Parts: sequence; C-alpha cells; structure tokens
Amino acid sequence: MKPAAPHSLLLSSLCLALCCLGGARASRRSGNHEWKKLIMVHHWPVTVCKEVENDCRDPPDYWTIHGLWPDKAEECNGSWPFNLEEIKDLLPKMKMYWPDVIHPLNHSHFWKHEWEKHGTCAAQVDALNSQKKYFGGSLDLYQGLALNSMLQKLGIKPSINYYQISDIKDALAGIYGVIPKVQCLPPKQGEEVQTIGQIELCFTRELRLRNCTEPGEPGGAGGAGGPGLEVCEDGPAFYPPPQQTAP
Repeated sequence: MKPAAPHSLLLSSLCLALCCLGGARASRRSGNHEWKKLIMVHHWPVTVCKEVENDCRDPPDYWTIHGLWPDKAEECNGSWPFNLEEIKDLLPKMKMYWPDVIHPLNHSHFWKHEWEKHGTCAAQVDALNSQKKYFGGSLDLYQGLALNSMLQKLGIKPSINYYQISDIKDALAGIYGVIPKVQCLPPKQGEEVQTIGQIELCFTRELRLRNCTEPGEPGGAGGAGGPGLEVCEDGPAFYPPPQQTAP
C-alpha cells in the first residue's frame, strides 16, 4: 500500500494548483468589472431602423435612450435577474423615453437586456444600486441633459441638408462643457455621406459630466454602438428626418 502515497500527494498537489488557477482566473474576471465612467447613450430612432434594415412603424421623432453603460464592464452579476415589478411606476416614462424602437410591442425584453448587461455593473455605485435606481436614475440623467431641446436650440434639426460632425460636437461641447461622442452609420453603396445614429455624453462614478474621451485616447474607446455604428469621421453627415407616413 506504500506506493499509493506519492500518487495521493500528486493528486492533492494537482487539485491545489487547479484551485489556485481558478482563483486567479476569478480575480481577473472581477477586475474586468471595474469601470471609470458611465456613458449615457442616446440613439436616433430613424437611424436605428435603417441600421437593422427594419421597417419600423412610426419610430419616435425624438432622441431616445439606448442605455446607461459603464465602460469596460458587462454582465457583472448573473444572479440578479430583471424584475419588471420593481420599475412598475416608471413604465409610462420608460415607454416614452426608453422604448424598444425595433420591437415596440415588447419593451421589457430590451430593458431586461440593458439591466443584465449594463445595470448590474452600474449598480456598483450607491445611486444606481437597484433596478429602480438604475432605470430611474437613467431617466433623470436623460431628462436633465435634454438633448432633444438642446439640439433644437442650436438649430441642429433633422434635415435633407448635411451637417459637419465637427460643428455638432463643438456645439454640444459648448452647451455641456464636455466632449461628447457622435456615432454614425458609414455610407452604404450609393450613399454620399455617413448617417448620424448615436450621441453619447459621459459621467463620472459620482454622476458628474466628464469628457467621453481623454487626450491621447482613441476616439472609439469606451461605449459601443449597434452592429454597424462607428465613431463619426470628421466631415459631412446626414441627420435623417422621420419618414412621412402615408395617410
């Protein structure tokens, strides 16, 4: 029976090594959940429909919420499921300002995705540490920024004429005092210019406005667009007006 001892010792050592390796991996995973800024992502519904090549029916003619996203962190707590009951009193505002543009009859699926992917990470800060606080806080930030009315005051309205991306960014920076990020759909075959799709404004963990990019940081760092969105190139861009529906 003596020769069994080295085998047992080897097995124990192997188990210990695997446990240490697993712990190291878990530590690295938890490190990936650290974030420095929140990104309030507004999207233009007309472009959302174009982006997914979906014939959306009467998309909103105002900028709506895509999400409130911590940078560099996703799906932080898989054991914290979305519960629609917790935001029941927010539903009127949610349906108006945070609709699922592509699937307007099933908003809750979109909100579930946003909570599980982004909300569970944003919950690291006390001001957003529940579903009620996350969605309610996002609505408060959206309404406080008032992007729709700010763009109108700046004379930036949907138009068949083109805008210069630098003019839009400079105008928004003048209003908010921070550098935003503007994302576009690149021109498809037969199109002349890129199409404006998203505008991002960024916050610190203390919910104070901050630049979306820092000096030396690539323009595309942080945040994410849809399947075809990219950070807009300097130059002209199309801000598409809603299509007129036939009577």
